Amino acid sequence: MPTTTAVPSGLKTGHIGLNVTDLDRSADFYTKVFGLQVVSRDDAQGWVFLGDEGRLLITLWRQSEGVFRAGTPGLHHLSFQVDDVAAVRAAEAVLKELGAVFAHDGVVPHGEGTASGGIFFADPDGIRLEIYAPTGAEGVSAPSGDAPTCGFF
Repeated sequence: MPTTTAVPSGLKTGHIGLNVTDLDRSADFYTKVFGLQVVSRDDAQGWVFLGDEGRLLITLWRQSEGVFRAGTPGLHHLSFQVDDVAAVRAAEAVLKELGAVFAHDGVVPHGEGTASGGIFFADPDGIRLEIYAPTGAEGVSAPSGDAPTCGFF
């Protein structure tokens, strides 16, 4: 086996590409919930690029039908970290206004006794998403006990 790696250190996640069924609906959802801006868009080819402060973060591609299926190989969920639980709760309020479906009621910890936690919900195509903060979920029971909450929604 080779002892070297093909990827240099400093590897970071770039943008996330998501297949969606309706560009307008999804662009509206992601801009409202995450405060992203449309960087560029091509309706004829079926894509919208969303970013923040000059960084491309999410690309939406109109290349699917139906809804996200958790039972097939691929994305399990997409998670976003924010600075504090107040930001999580602000996002939760917007999501409730949009009629989003939540996996749990309110902010829940990542596991029993952990400080980190967040909200777990689906986008308009059923893609599972999470917004969490490193602290602020202390004293709340975890829905999955000691198991990672993000693994079971």
